[in-house]
Amino acid sequence: MLPLLRCVPRVLCTAVAGIRAAAPSLPLLQPASRPCARPFGLLSVRAGSVQLPGLLRPWGPCGCGCGCGGLHTEGDKAFVQFLNDEIKEEKKIQKYKSLPKMSGGWELEVNGTEAKLVQKVAGERVTVTFNINNSIPPAYDGEEGPSEGQKVEEQEPELTSTPNFVVEVVKDGSNKALVLDCHFPEDEIGQEEEDQSDIFSIKEVSFQSTGDSDWKDTNYTLSTDSLDWGLYDHLMDFLADRGVDNTFADELVELSTALEHQEYITFLEDLKGFVKSQ
Repeated sequence: MLPLLRCVPRVLCTAVAGIRAAAPSLPLLQPASRPCARPFGLLSVRAGSVQLPGLLRPWGPCGCGCGCGGLHTEGDKAFVQFLNDEIKEEKKIQKYKSLPKMSGGWELEVNGTEAKLVQKVAGERVTVTFNINNSIPPAYDGEEGPSEGQKVEEQEPELTSTPNFVVEVVKDGSNKALVLDCHFPEDEIGQEEEDQSDIFSIKEVSFQSTGDSDWKDTNYTLSTDSLDWGLYDHLMDFLADRGVDNTFADELVELSTALEHQEYITFLEDLKGFVKSQ
């Protein structure tokens, strides 16, 4: 058996030699060709070469000819045109070119979307603060949409900003502030009651330290949801005696609406400039 196995390699070598002699031009083993997986542009990089491949070449000026080298698409052009038209329309319907004045001697301080009304009365400092962000209720909240065949422009209501506002009352020489968190109930906005009911409500009442920039959650806060009506009426009278009444609330809504519209137009202009990249 062993002699037979020993002669096998010799037989195979003889067979291979015969094949090579019969077909000398055919290689026995050649690796299969496959496409190159690396981009040809990267393969052309040479040390010291001035010519950069396409993938590494820096962006040139955009197609519009502005020379900024930024990205400009047809969608951006349509977006800018839309913003131009929107800004023109908003400026047409803008009711106030400057913010309206508050009656009663209130001094107005505006910091972006936050507004502060300050008044000093007989040894007290009354401050009313509000922010216009998210102050416009949904256009069709609980109402029917535009009827079929009717233009949307004719159906759109006038947008009104009804922000929550905070009243702080500080007496001279005191380190405590009586803070009343107020809001406009949605079912009261735009309604004219014969009994002249209050168009705003008090949500919470608390004392806060005048030296703290942020209110502390550890201070007791009184919710008016379960408050005795007698105490609630006295709190409303307390505000009215300091100029925070229905007339004040109406003027605050008008001021807030004008400020919100002004900031909205500014936002559209900033957005147009950002998309346009100029």
